[in-house]
Amino acid sequence: LYDALAHASAHEGMRLARAPNASFPHNDVGAAEDAIRAWRGKGGGGRIWIVVESLYSMDGDKAPLDDLYALAARNDAFLLIDEAHATGVYGPGGRGLAARFEGADNVVTLHTCGKAMGVAGGLLCLPRILRDFMVNRCRPFIFATAPPPVMAACVRAALKIIEAADDRRAELMSCIDVAGAELRRLCAIEPSGSQIQPIIVGGDIRATTLASRMQAHGYDIRAIRPPTVPDGSARLRIALTLNTSKDDVVRMIAHLGAELARLEP
Repeated sequence: LYDALAHASAHEGMRLARAPNASFPHNDVGAAEDAIRAWRGKGGGGRIWIVVESLYSMDGDKAPLDDLYALAARNDAFLLIDEAHATGVYGPGGRGLAARFEGADNVVTLHTCGKAMGVAGGLLCLPRILRDFMVNRCRPFIFATAPPPVMAACVRAALKIIEAADDRRAELMSCIDVAGAELRRLCAIEPSGSQIQPIIVGGDIRATTLASRMQAHGYDIRAIRPPTVPDGSARLRIALTLNTSKDDVVRMIAHLGAELARLEP
């Protein structure tokens, strides 16, 4: 059972698993519970997996993790949380938005190493019994070449750097706050509240036109179009990092506001 906006990689995993699956509307915990009841009502067996992202990559919004955890507990389900865009940015020591569930016997968290960590690969944090099951039964894992030891060493070093980077996380949160205030003031856009900010313009041509104009101003902002996002929701995707200053962000949003104003309907 997966959130309708879950990442494409989750869909590939479900395809490989060949298990029955269904989606629920984005962040709608009530609809997820209805889907579980419907499945059980039809005689569906087995243990359900609920698949979500803690921070959604194209909308920048956060999952209601406490409610989802309670849902999983009520229904004897596993909760799989993709922390790709939260790792390094949120939680104590940058451990992600789901850090408070560490040690739970029904929670699995996925942390990609190619974003905040700047390396490659991924980490799964999960109960020992699930780890042993995957090591022995997960075909893509078993029949793939293991990562080189140097990569594992780089991941370990990156984790240590991230854990000690509370000052940088605070600086990024301040930048996010500045961007949010400017988006409201200059663009009449409600901010996502995270480092990922979509500028949804609807049509594909509007998105590519706006992206080209922002790139002409010197900003590496790309258009995101279907099928990556739902039809009619083409957008620009702004990702804030500490490689840019707050002044840079303010100037960028000023250009964005001006370009939005002259964008044809």
